[in-house]
Amino acid sequence: MAEPAIRPIDSKRDRKAFVDLPFRLYKGDPNWVPPLKGEALGLITPAKNGWYSHAKAQLFLAERDGRVVGRISAHIDTLALTMPAEQGFGPGVGQWGLMEAEDEAIFRALIARAEGWLRDQGMTRALGPISQSIWEEPGLLVQGFDHPPTIMMGHAKPEYQGWIERAGYGVVKRLRTYDLDILKPFPPIIERIIASGEKNPRIRIREVNKKRFEDEAAIILSILNDAWRDNWGFVPLTPPEIKDVGVKLKPIVFNDLIRIAEVDGRPVAFMITLPDLNEAIAPLNGSLLPFGWAKLLLWLRAPTVRTVRVPLMGVVKDLQASRLASQLAFMMIEYIRRASVTKYGASRSEIGWILDDNQGMNSIATTIGSAVNKVYDIYGRDL
Repeated sequence: MAEPAIRPIDSKRDRKAFVDLPFRLYKGDPNWVPPLKGEALGLITPAKNGWYSHAKAQLFLAERDGRVVGRISAHIDTLALTMPAEQGFGPGVGQWGLMEAEDEAIFRALIARAEGWLRDQGMTRALGPISQSIWEEPGLLVQGFDHPPTIMMGHAKPEYQGWIERAGYGVVKRLRTYDLDILKPFPPIIERIIASGEKNPRIRIREVNKKRFEDEAAIILSILNDAWRDNWGFVPLTPPEIKDVGVKLKPIVFNDLIRIAEVDGRPVAFMITLPDLNEAIAPLNGSLLPFGWAKLLLWLRAPTVRTVRVPLMGVVKDLQASRLASQLAFMMIEYIRRASVTKYGASRSEIGWILDDNQGMNSIATTIGSAVNKVYDIYGRDL
């Protein structure tokens, strides 16, 4: 069998081929959710992705006998280079991601080419898979192949884990998601904590106001950057990214599913919950034509879902070691749980991802009765 030819890409035609490859590789996999191709193209098109305002990337295609058989992205986030090395990134650390391949030989050729590009850019270490921002789909799925991912979470072939490890990579960080049956009430002790908070006149748990989208986003971003700044892999979100994410997520933002906690009038915590858009787009096979757009529009007007996802939650740094932080978290979770069940028909929630060493969030997740349902690993090696 001929060796695969690896080449860099930069044309619209090549980007289309890059996006199309997973549709063939995962055909027949009931747990792969085909992304909307327009969204997938936007991710790798600099003019449509604010992440490129502080990052650069080179995409590669692998071809054999004129047929696309693999893909990978090598990329450098200039903000990540300025982060403390003990938080995972830092000087000399590049990344790769968006990796798909027909077989291990193709993968090895792709990873070698990506590493070569990173070396040429002065990088001395590689992390992956990160596709492409840490805020998008970080990590390789290594546990939880038996059910589909929720919105903005990844899927992968089980054999990829062995391929990456045999290429000399070791796990540097593990991310978990948790499954929670939201039809069940929380344990009595949690209900008492919530009831106590409701009697505290200093505490206010409010819905966001979508009509004030930019103002509410600014409040949440301020809390997020403070709450997460010491976390592994943290890179601050920039205005161009926030703008693009806002456009992408605004259609699935619902006031009662996003809460901001205030103490003495000061916003100190937030929780974002999204209806699982993957349930709506899975049958569309990546296309809004000819009638997919109409089906999706109807769904967005009054979504009914089995699952909601909690992608982000945060409490300001100065409260994180306090009992108040947990109380605010439990209150927001409970209020959103009620809305998810009564208004959106949900029966389960997926919480995460959560870093494996984030003791506070892992403790909250287990205390309310959730259990790990998926695990994603981020790998690294010196170049």
